[in-house]
Amino acid sequence: MLKLLAATDNSPAQFLIRLALGVVIFPHGMQKVFGWFGGSGYSATVTAFSAMGFPFWAIMLLMVSEVFGSLLLVLGLFTRVWALAIGAAIAVCLKMNHLQYGFFMNWFGQQQGEGYEYHILVLGIALALVVRGGGMLSLDRIFARDRRRGGIVF
Repeated sequence: MLKLLAATDNSPAQFLIRLALGVVIFPHGMQKVFGWFGGSGYSATVTAFSAMGFPFWAIMLLMVSEVFGSLLLVLGLFTRVWALAIGAAIAVCLKMNHLQYGFFMNWFGQQQGEGYEYHILVLGIALALVVRGGGMLSLDRIFARDRRRGGIVF
C-alpha cells in the first residue's frame, strides 16, 4: 500500500507544482497557527472556525495540513496524502466563503468578497499531485523504489 501511495515518476513538472503548492499554502497555515503574516493565530482561528460550525478535530486537521503538510509537500513526503488534504480544505473554503462572490478575485475592491479563481488553481495543482505523485527529488521515491534492485532513486 505504501509503495502504491508513494509511486511517482521523475517528472520535473510534478516537482515544480509540488514546490509551488507547498510554498503558497505554508504562509496560510502560519497565519492560522502562529499569527504570522498578519494572521490571527491559533486561538482566534479555533474560535472563528468553531463559530462556523467546524468541529475541533477538523480545525486541527486544517492547521496540520497547512503547516506540516505544506512542508512535507516541499520535501515530497506523502505527497498524495498532503495534496488531497490541502485540496479538500480549499474545496470547503471555496464552497463556504467564496462561491457566492463569483469567479474573479477582488483586485480593485469593487465587490464584497473574494472570488474563487485562486481556489480553482490550488485544486488543479492538488489533484495533479494526487494523480501523478511528487515527481523528481521527492522523498516518496525512496518508498516506491524496487527493494530488489537497491539504491535510492531521486
